Amino acid sequence: MDYLINGLPLHVLLVHFVVIVVPLAALCTVLAAAWPAARRRLGVVTPIIALAALISVPITTAAGEWLLTKVGNAPLILAHAALGRTLLPWAIATFVVATVQWVWFRFGSSRVPGRPVHITVAVVLALAVAVIAVGSVVTVIQIGESGARAVWSVLFTTTSK
Repeated sequence: MDYLINGLPLHVLLVHFVVIVVPLAALCTVLAAAWPAARRRLGVVTPIIALAALISVPITTAAGEWLLTKVGNAPLILAHAALGRTLLPWAIATFVVATVQWVWFRFGSSRVPGRPVHITVAVVLALAVAVIAVGSVVTVIQIGESGARAVWSVLFTTTSK
């Protein structure tokens, strides 16, 4: 498959979507875990955003792998590609946790007898949300920084005028 749109590598366009949707999914998941009013307003939107992130990551990665074959194996580009391959597990985890959280608060939390079980599940979900939100956002930042460094360190130096 040719990953070009109007002569531009598709990866360059898709990466902007991933940079927005992965942190947005993490933020919505955190809001849903911590703020009941936000949880009610967001509803099923949170797992849908997480699904959009999950779908976009492998497409963007495939477009990046295609671009890698076109630009060569410079060390900074290889480092960026290696980091890029680490985002999919975070996207999967974000989708799973967002979905489980939505299902729990929508269907399960009111049907579980006994307060200790409810509190335990809520605490475990909150911890999972915190870990996954931080991990996915930090990973996106690291990947983006390495990609920018790979492009701009070649195109721009302090000695350029």
